[in-house]
Amino acid sequence: MSNPKKIKPSHKIVPSHSMEPSFRTGWPELDRVFDVLSRDFDRAFPTFPLVRSPFTSISSFPYDMVDEGDKFVIKAEMPGVNKEDIKLNLTENNIEISAEHREAEEETKKNYLRRERREISYQRSFPFPERVDPSKTKAKLENGILNIEVPKVTPTPQPKSTSVPVE
Repeated sequence: MSNPKKIKPSHKIVPSHSMEPSFRTGWPELDRVFDVLSRDFDRAFPTFPLVRSPFTSISSFPYDMVDEGDKFVIKAEMPGVNKEDIKLNLTENNIEISAEHREAEEETKKNYLRRERREISYQRSFPFPERVDPSKTKAKLENGILNIEVPKVTPTPQPKSTSVPVE
């Protein structure tokens, strides 16, 4: 029996991606891409109901989420809805915000040429980067902005800052 020759690689193999699990990264960016795509589709085809996708009837809404150490603060833009129209569902690691509002005026005229109704639907779901306590969550709607405070199960310690003189 002969011994096989060992072949030395001519280059080093370097991983092209991080070793972080892929399910933890990229979701917010992917969510934003679909939101922009849905919004652009709605703008491009507002008068073609036969072409519209059934998924475009529910709009997403812009939001900001801030980590304040002991809680997450979410500010979501939801114009045109009342507080009674909003539903919040939370788990220890996820939040789902939805709202549906309908307006219709009652008219006694029978010979009207045009009658319009207004419907608004919003829906959005996103994960929290840390576990939260849904039972202590507070929400308030003011001027079309939904403010939500979601306490964390384990507060994040605030980083210590050090002043460095510049020479």
